[in-house]
Amino acid sequence: MEEQLSLIDLVLNASITVQLVMLLLLLASVLSWYMIAQRFIYFRNTRRDALEFEEHFWSGVDLSQLYRDGNERAANGGGGMENIFRAGFKEFSRLAQQQDTDSEAVVEGSRRAMRVAMLREEERLERHLAFLASVGSTSPYIGLFGTVWGIMHSFRGLANATQATLATVAPGISEALVATAMGLFAAIPAVLAYNRFAAKVDVLANRYDTFADEFAGILYRQALTLRASGRGRRKDD
Repeated sequence: MEEQLSLIDLVLNASITVQLVMLLLLLASVLSWYMIAQRFIYFRNTRRDALEFEEHFWSGVDLSQLYRDGNERAANGGGGMENIFRAGFKEFSRLAQQQDTDSEAVVEGSRRAMRVAMLREEERLERHLAFLASVGSTSPYIGLFGTVWGIMHSFRGLANATQATLATVAPGISEALVATAMGLFAAIPAVLAYNRFAAKVDVLANRYDTFADEFAGILYRQALTLRASGRGRRKDD
């Protein structure tokens, strides 16, 4: 009975080109799994922080105190929705001190600052997703290239063989097919993770956008109050 080759034997006995393809796919798979784990933790923490901040924000806390607390957390690496709040409130405080700026201009300036902050947060959310998409879309073709090359190499070796049998070409074809299997092994988790994380990006981005609109409404009411109190003081003077 002939001894069956193990998977390791198939890899070690493959041609140099196929081995390089396998090595590339292995590195892509390891990197994608690392990024999947990193993104999973990041999205979990970001969602938790957003829920905690929203609960704290709508609890009636003083916005100035919330801003000061946010500055301390930002120094320790905080982010997410709190960064959007801090950007909007900082611009609001700066513009509100200018007496010649009306309420609409103050709120519009705060909106612009929050939009910039949201773009930065979305960039953080989408980090590494392009790599996962690339691995998911190209790995099967890279593996197929290794398979085609391995089969060509196997059949080319039959040119000098006196007798061509299935047992002669089977090891070479098996070695080549390992590349296709590795390509699928790298691609499938990357595609699933990319689709999952892309959906999470959309959910969080919509949550940020909704919060920015609600916060802009609060700032508009505060701007009207500040302008009304400012006019009242001028009349008293």
